[in-house]
Amino acid sequence: MSSDATTLETEVLIIGGGVTGTGIMRDLALRGIHSLLIDKRDLCAGASGGNHGLLHSGGRYVSTDPAAAMECRQENALLKRLAPQCIETAGGLFVAVEGDDPAFAEQFPALCRNAGIDCEELSPAEARRLEPVLSDKLFKACRVPDATIDPFHLALLNVDHARLINGSVYRPHTEVLRFEMADGEIRAAICHDHLHKRQITIRARQFVNAGGAWAMNIARLADCADVRLLYAKGTILVSNDRLAHHVINRLRPPGDGDILVPGGTVSLLGTTSTRVDDLENVGPTAEEVDRNIREGAAMIPALAEARYIRAFSRVRPLLQAAGNSSDRTASRGFALLDHASQGLGNFCTITGGKLTTFRLMAEKASDLVAGRLGNRQACLTASEPLPDDEACSWTEPATALKHWHRDRDADDMILCECEMLPQSAIEQIFAGSPGSEQERTIEAVALRSRAGKGPCQGSFCGIRIGSWLYDQGHYRDATGLAHMRDFFDERFKGQRCVIWGQQAAQMELAEALHCGLLGLDTLKEDG
Repeated sequence: MSSDATTLETEVLIIGGGVTGTGIMRDLALRGIHSLLIDKRDLCAGASGGNHGLLHSGGRYVSTDPAAAMECRQENALLKRLAPQCIETAGGLFVAVEGDDPAFAEQFPALCRNAGIDCEELSPAEARRLEPVLSDKLFKACRVPDATIDPFHLALLNVDHARLINGSVYRPHTEVLRFEMADGEIRAAICHDHLHKRQITIRARQFVNAGGAWAMNIARLADCADVRLLYAKGTILVSNDRLAHHVINRLRPPGDGDILVPGGTVSLLGTTSTRVDDLENVGPTAEEVDRNIREGAAMIPALAEARYIRAFSRVRPLLQAAGNSSDRTASRGFALLDHASQGLGNFCTITGGKLTTFRLMAEKASDLVAGRLGNRQACLTASEPLPDDEACSWTEPATALKHWHRDRDADDMILCECEMLPQSAIEQIFAGSPGSEQERTIEAVALRSRAGKGPCQGSFCGIRIGSWLYDQGHYRDATGLAHMRDFFDERFKGQRCVIWGQQAAQMELAEALHCGLLGLDTLKEDG
C-alpha cells in the first residue's frame, strides 16, 4: 500500500471510524477492494460510541418516521442473525403511564403492524411480572423485538475482518486537513498524523466521507455545499446496576429521558436532544441529568434513587429538511450524496441514519464506490456472518469474568477489579485488536475493553494498568504518568455532573489517590 512513510496509496480512502465507516471498510474488502480507514481520534469517538447501544426494532419511529422504522426492523433481524456475538436479544417494552396520551398508546400496535414490526400487547400486570421496577401507574404495555448491541465490538470486528480479507488498513489519530483536487477529482488527502506529529499524504482512486457529525465540515474541505446537517446533542446517564432485563421505552411520541437500555451489568438512561453548533466541546449538564431522571422516573420510580456512575454526551447528525423545526421529528433516515452536482466524480458522503442501519448505509455507499471503480461484485454483508475474534471481544460485559474463570490462572493478575479484566486481556488487545498497535495508552486499552467502566470509574485500574505498562517496558519516563492523567481526565468529564451520594465518596477517594498520592495534578502538560 505505502510507497514511503509520509505518502500512502490505496484504492479507497474512508474518512470516519464510526460503525458506518468500519462497515464500508468490510463491505469493500468482501468485494476485493482495498481501503484505508482513518479517524482523527479512534474508533466510535462520535455518535457511534455515544448512544444507548439500542438495536431498534423500529417501534421508536413508527409515529414519526415510518420509513426509518421499517429500515430498523429489517436491519435488526439481519444483524441478530449475522453478528450475534455483538448483540443481546433483550427484547423491548413500550409502556404508557398516567399522564401519557391514551389515544397515542392505543394506536401504537396498529402503527407497528403497518411497519411490519411484531408487537404483542400485554396487560399492566403481565408487564410488571416481566419488569417489577415498572410504575404501578402503568396503563398500557406492548412487547417488541428490541435488542442491545455493542458498537465497539462491532466496529473492531468489521476492521479486523477487512484486515484479514485483503490487508485493508486502519489508522487512528489521522485527520484530514485539505484535499488536492484537479480535473473534477480529488487526487489526495493531506492529513495530520496526531500520533507522530507529522503531515502525510494519502492518494486514492475514491474518497468516502463517513465523518458522522463532522461530515458537513469534511465535505466543505472539498468545496461541496450539498451536505446540510443539523446537530442535536444527546445526554445519557449510566447507572451502577442493571435495573431491567428489557429495553424499556415510554409509550409516547419520542422525548427526553424516555428509554432505559440494559448494557450488560449497568443500565443507560436517556436521552435529551438539544440543538448545538459546536461539535468539539460538548458535555452533559446538571440540567440534562435532572431532566432525564425526572422523565425516566415516571415509568421506573427506582431511577429517582439509583446510583449513577457517569453521564456522557454526543452529537447526532440529522438531515436538514425545509420546514422542519423539531429535532425530534427530523428524519432518522440516511442520505448518500455522490457530489456529482458539485463537480466531483470520485467523492461521496454517507450521513444521517442510525447505529441500527449502519450496515445498509455501508452497502449503499459501497455500491456507489464499487461501481465507480468498475467492480461488479455484489454486496455480501447481508448474507456473510461477521467472524468473531477474541482479541476484539473484551468490550463485552462479563467476557473477562468468563475468561478468568475458564483459565483459572493465578498468575494472570487482575488489573481492573470492577470488570475482572486480567493482564492477559491487555496483552491480547495489543497483539490483535485493530488500532491498538498504533498507540499503547490506557485510553486505547479502555476503548477496546471494559477497563474503567465500573463503579470506581478507573480510579484503581488506571493506576494498575499504567504500572503494568511500566513493568512491561512500554513506558520508561513520565509519558506513562501523562497517559494516566489523560485517562482520569476523560473519566472525570463523565462524573462531575452525577457526583452525589455514594459516587461523591468514590470521587473523594479518587482525588486522594490521583492528586495526593501520584501528584498527577502537578504534572506538566507535555508530560
